[in-house]
Amino acid sequence: MKFIIPNRKLSKRLSDPAETVKAYGMPVAKRINQRLQEFEAAENLEVLRSFPAANCHELKGQNAGQLSVDVSANYRLIIQPAEDPPPLKEDGGLDWSAVTEILIIDIVDYH
Repeated sequence: MKFIIPNRKLSKRLSDPAETVKAYGMPVAKRINQRLQEFEAAENLEVLRSFPAANCHELKGQNAGQLSVDVSANYRLIIQPAEDPPPLKEDGGLDWSAVTEILIIDIVDYH
């Protein structure tokens, strides 16, 4: 699966290992790198959904349309389908198997 990081600052943090460690610390940086490798290896978002440690799930409320992927106990990658409009099932839910490109919006500490 292809991923795009539209935010230049975040792109620099994630593309330079030293910057990732500086911003998030070594343990979290390793997990971020692991998630990015999983994104690249996955055929579509449905594959990522099957990884229990990723806990990939849709967000609600003001973040509707975005998804959260666990990085650590506190950190989450916030992503969304790159397709506009996103692929939907007949019932209106996101068609995870049709999402082959995502945008990485942010990395947040929920706690």
